[in-house]
Parts: sequence; C-alpha cells; structure tokens
Amino acid sequence: MSKYLLGSAQVALLSLSLAVSAHAQDTLPFEDEIIVTGSPLARSVDEAITGVSVISGADLDQRLASSIGETLKYEPGLSSTFFGAGASRPIIRGQGSDRVRVLTNGIGSIDASSASPDHAVSVEPAQAERIEILRGAGVLRYGSSGAGGIVNVIDERIPDVMPDGTEANLRMSASSVDSGFEAAASIDQAIGNNFALHLDGTTRNANDYRIPDFAESAALRAEEEAEVRGRLPNSFVESQSGTIGLSWIGERAKFGAALHRSESDYGIPGGHAHEDEDEGHDDEDHGEGGEEEDENVTIGLRQTRIDVNGSVDMDGLFERFQVFGGYADYTHTEFEGPGVVGTVFTNEGFEARAELIQAERGNWTAAHGVQLRTRDFAAIGDEAFVPPTTTKQYAAYTFHEWEQGPLHLEGAGRIEVTQQTDDTLNRDVDFTALSVSVGLDRHINDAIRIGGTVFRSERAPSTEELFSNGPHLATEAFEVGDATLGKEVSTGGELAFRHREGSHSLTVNLFYTDYEDFIFNRETGAEEDGLPVFQSTAADAKFYGFEVQGALDLYTGRTWSASVDGLAEYVRAETDAGDLPRIPPLSILAGVEAKTDNLSLRAEVDWNDRQDRTAAFERATQSYTLVNLFSTYRFGDRMTFAVGVHNLLDRDARQHTSFLKDTVPLPGRNVRFTVSAKL
Repeated sequence: MSKYLLGSAQVALLSLSLAVSAHAQDTLPFEDEIIVTGSPLARSVDEAITGVSVISGADLDQRLASSIGETLKYEPGLSSTFFGAGASRPIIRGQGSDRVRVLTNGIGSIDASSASPDHAVSVEPAQAERIEILRGAGVLRYGSSGAGGIVNVIDERIPDVMPDGTEANLRMSASSVDSGFEAAASIDQAIGNNFALHLDGTTRNANDYRIPDFAESAALRAEEEAEVRGRLPNSFVESQSGTIGLSWIGERAKFGAALHRSESDYGIPGGHAHEDEDEGHDDEDHGEGGEEEDENVTIGLRQTRIDVNGSVDMDGLFERFQVFGGYADYTHTEFEGPGVVGTVFTNEGFEARAELIQAERGNWTAAHGVQLRTRDFAAIGDEAFVPPTTTKQYAAYTFHEWEQGPLHLEGAGRIEVTQQTDDTLNRDVDFTALSVSVGLDRHINDAIRIGGTVFRSERAPSTEELFSNGPHLATEAFEVGDATLGKEVSTGGELAFRHREGSHSLTVNLFYTDYEDFIFNRETGAEEDGLPVFQSTAADAKFYGFEVQGALDLYTGRTWSASVDGLAEYVRAETDAGDLPRIPPLSILAGVEAKTDNLSLRAEVDWNDRQDRTAAFERATQSYTLVNLFSTYRFGDRMTFAVGVHNLLDRDARQHTSFLKDTVPLPGRNVRFTVSAKL
C-alpha cells in the first residue's frame, strides 16, 4: 500500500510540475557567492580556512548519479566505495565508513550505510539543492567520528524562506548504459503570509548496466575462467521517494517539519559463479536467466523519516537560538534469491541538536551547542554478522571565530560520551572522547591567502567494529569485531594556499594525519564458513597527501569564452606493517570548456594511476583513463537541456576503493539526456 501511495503521489507531483513549468519566466538570479551553511556560523566558501567544497546548480546536474558516492567522486579529495549502481558511499582522503558522516540538512542519514559498503546511503542526490563537503573545525558540530569530513546534503524539504507564490522544479533524465530513467520534481507553495508547503518526489529505474569487456579483472581471469562479459548481472536499481514539509515563517522566528519516505531495491553484483556469458537483466524482469541465478543477492531498503527544525532571533548576548532534529525507522532486507530472506537489518534512530549563536562582540563570534543521538540497531537472520545493539551518545561543543584585519582565526572543541550495549550478551562499553581543532589564515593581498589547521580528535569504535561476528554474504566476508578496542586518536594538520586573480586561480591543500590505534578490517588469511575472515584491528597509521586545483581563462570575448581546469589528488595511508587496503591512487582530472550565453560545452579526461601499494591479500588495480563530454543548452533562464557522455571510449575501469573491484567494473559508455525546468 505504501508503495502504491508513494507512486501515485509522484505521478501527481510530476504532472503538476510539468504544467506549471510550461509558464516559466526568465527571472532566475545568478549568485557568485556560495554560502556554507554546514558551519555553525554560515560563511562563504572563499572565507573557509581549509578544504571546503560546495556542488550545486549546473555542476550538480552534470555529476548527478543514483548514489551520493558516485555524485561526489569528482570533487577534490573524494572517491567512493562503489558497490554497483545501488550503493556507493563517499570516501574523503582515503577515509570512509564511520569517519565520514553523511547528513541530510545537518542531521545524520540514520541508516546502516556505515556498517557495510553494500548498504546504500538513505539520501537522495536528485533532490539536493546543494551538497557541502566540510573539513576543519566546523565538523565538530556534528561529531568526533567525522575525522575524514562531513557530507551535508541540503534539499530544503523544510522551507526556511517564503516562496514567491508557487515555485516548481522538474528534472527528467534517461541513460543508455542501463536503459535507465529518472524523474525528480518539487513544489514550494506559499500559504497565506506565514506558511510554506513543500512537496517533492523522485523515481528511478535502471536495468543491469553494460560493461566494456569481462566483469572479472585480468588478475582474476588469470586464476579462474571468466564467465561474464558485456553486461553486469544484478546491477539494477529501482527507487522511489517522496516528501511533504510545512513551515511557519515569522519575522523573528520560524519552525518546520517534514515527513519523508524512501524505498529502494537494488542488486549486489559480483556473484557470478553460475552466470552464463553475456547474460544479464533484461528491461522488464531484471534478467531471470540461468537456473542458478537465484543465488544473486538483492537488497530491499525502506526508510520513514521525520525532520524538524526551528529558530528564534534574540537580543542581548545571543542573537539566535536554533534546534534541529530527526527520527528515522529504517529497514533493509538482504534477499539470497527471489523471496528468500537472508538477513534483515533494522535501525531506529534519533538525533537532535540545539545551538545558541552568540552575537558578534568586536571581532569575535561564537556558537555553542549540545547534541543527542540514539541508535537501536539489529541484524536478524542466518547471516546476521552484528548482534542487536543500542547506542546512546551525548555531546557538547563550542565553535569560535575571530577576525582582525587580514587574520582569521577559528577554533572548536567537543566532548562526547558514547554508551554502546550488546543486547544479546548484555555487555556495555562506554567511551568519552575529547576533540579540538584550531585554524588560522591570512590574506597576503587581495589575490593570495594562506592558512592551516591543526587538530586532535578522538573517536569511539562503532558497534560493528566492536561486536561483529559472522558471515556477510554481500561482501563475501566473515567479519569479526573486537570488544576490547579502545578509542581511536587522530592528530594532524592541513596547509592551504589559494591564489585567485582575474583570469586564473590556484588552490593547494597539503594534509597529514597521524593515528593512534587506527581501526580497520584486516584480512587475516584464514577462512570461516568458506569465507575469508576480516578482523577489526587497531594499529598506528598515518595518512598524508595533497590536492591541487587550478583554472585558467583562455579567451573571453563578447559572445563566448573558453577556459581550462585541472585537479590532481593523492593520498598515502600506511601502518608500520604496511599499506592499508582500498586507498585511492593518484588521479588527475583535466577539462576544457567553452561557453556562450546559452550554450556550454565541456570535454574532460579522468586519469587514475595503477594502485600497487596494497595490503596483505589485496590485489593491485590497473590504471585507467576515461574521457567524458558534456553539453548544456539553456532556453532562457528557466529551462535546460543537457547531454552527457561518460566513458566515451568505453574503457574498462575499476575503482581500487571498491570491495568488488575485481568483479564489478565501472559502467561502459553512457549517454545521458537531461531536461530540467523551473518556475
């Protein structure tokens, strides 16, 4: 019934959006300054001390994918876990899992995505107004576990400004590599003088995607006979989501709430043991091919979520009080064949944050807050590798900024108490984590800024790292936790150089992090139930690397302009015993772009080096080069038609960060058509 209602609501919303979009007018404003709202004190990107990225507008449309990881992987310092089209989580500077928090409007995604890379992140990139990637002192607002960084997906499901009558957005896309279709629509409606209503819906259907050659890597084919070629079985994804939000907006206060429902069904590719060559999902039934195909693992994900937020302007010492909250009931089921339930994961979670924003006093501003998170997590079934657990977390934090002439100083501190209980054995583990961060930058002149950040952060182990003990079919691993693990302590710093003047810009970020008792899944070489054993292990480690990004205007004329841009990034991660697993290699992205008032053309080359700095039992990954093309035409300021060609040369490419890199390549050549309209 819920799926029927969700689908009916989406059809109605899409129809209404098409109708109102037909009356679009050319009134879309253009804004140069991008404000980062994820920081406690909203600041522009240009004022951030260290690496902060915001992707929105045409750039977001160009990179949009079915998962948040694939959407963001071309941003500086980011890669993804890529577990097929249905599941891909961001990795920041080689760090993923619980060290990268993914948020929706400042509140955690409240799912099971950090527990395993085959678990999708319950956020919808297609509804994002913008996505912020945060590092530095500001991340302590959200938790000490986000040592890698914060990804904040902002979708405006709770309106914070009054719409001008009726405002609607529609985006529809079709892709060739998987015969896919996606549609996303949203409507914001003013009701009287103080109420604003928001509705949105998204639907996505993609079949098994085509691949350039064999599914198995050359290294794997040297060990066993290759069986799958041309199309990747069990790589389909189907999803629907819908949201209704309502806000009351006054002159000095506002409050709103939103109800969101998401449903996703997707395959876990890589289990090819009994597949016939070149057999995959067809356009209707996702390929009910061979007799043994029932062994494919699929996941059915369901989440119902409620969000609230509000703020009140104040006089005196504090200028504003604001609250944010979210509750979600999450379930996903791993099926070992049609109707054959393997494991059911549930997560009932709650998160709330209250903040006082201090009025500016001289050159000093500050924000102070408290945070509460609860998590009631369970895995039920023959392959439940994590016991039922309960987690409670209490935290307080403070953030300060001071400016004097060309100097900008910021600092933050956080204390966090985490209580974790293994409900099966009634075993409790408690941690108290203290984290601090300080950053400073200086304007050398109008064109050059230099800055840096130093930090010390403590992270409590996750429940999966502590209590896992069992087989996990989707990752083909027997996962074993360690209840004796202590806190993970990271100490590090980052240096940033920025030069922006006229026709050119250059940004350089250098980073180093030293870990005491870094926690990771180490493959032991042993087997249990026919699966390789992965043991949660703590070892001292270090991460270091760089990101270099630049752009140059080649020509600026009366009717058109041309520019080039480039991004190079590298991270090295190692312990005393050797390299850590699944670390991204050196990569370079270079592009050339030409624009007129209405037309934009872009070509880019994405090169990823061979990764042979591998952990024990980990295979090296070959280098690859992809060529991508993009074209966008704007009909006024309200309607846009875009064509993108990804992997133009149809090259075999594998992400070293993926658990399934030797059996799951990236998609082959893909032509994507997108039309979007606004009112």
